[in-house]
Amino acid sequence: MYDYIKGILVELNPAEAVVEAGGVGYKILISLQTYSAIEQYSNHEVKLYVHHHLREDDEAFYGFADKDERTLFELLISVSGIGPGSARMMLSSLSSEELQNAIIGEDVNKIKSIKGIGVKTAQRVIIDLKDKIVTGSTARNIGSIMSGSSPVRAEAASALVLLGFSKQNVEKALDSVLSKSPDVSLEDLIKNSLKLL
Repeated sequence: MYDYIKGILVELNPAEAVVEAGGVGYKILISLQTYSAIEQYSNHEVKLYVHHHLREDDEAFYGFADKDERTLFELLISVSGIGPGSARMMLSSLSSEELQNAIIGEDVNKIKSIKGIGVKTAQRVIIDLKDKIVTGSTARNIGSIMSGSSPVRAEAASALVLLGFSKQNVEKALDSVLSKSPDVSLEDLIKNSLKLL
């Protein structure tokens, strides 16, 4: 699986970017949100987090300026009836934060205001994703756990939240393990925390 691509941003428009890395130009589909974040890097090095979408008849790279937007994109395409095109449209119409707030706040009208999204699809997005976003499955929410913490604790917290544990329980478990063994390795910190969760 690809995580990111780093190279020279040789072409850019509001729908796609071409990044040259290792002598190969990669056409990457982007949202307006990512376009705004990277437009100043034209003809300079840029780093995009990618989602490799593969179907029988189609293969495409979707690129994102940050992990939070990519995580939200991947959550959106997990909803029945929402493909990559619709997810990209949603992330072009609303910022990641606005979209997350609309889902958490069950704001059907805000979600259905996006072109191509009807009432039933908006309701399905809220039903399918509200709990996942509230429990902190997006990168920004994971990042908020780690402010001011060590890199080992941050990585462990991120891994445990991605496994589906709540931020609050993860923090308690990590505090407990670190109070007994402050210099514990990442692997042991995760293993010992899992025993407490």
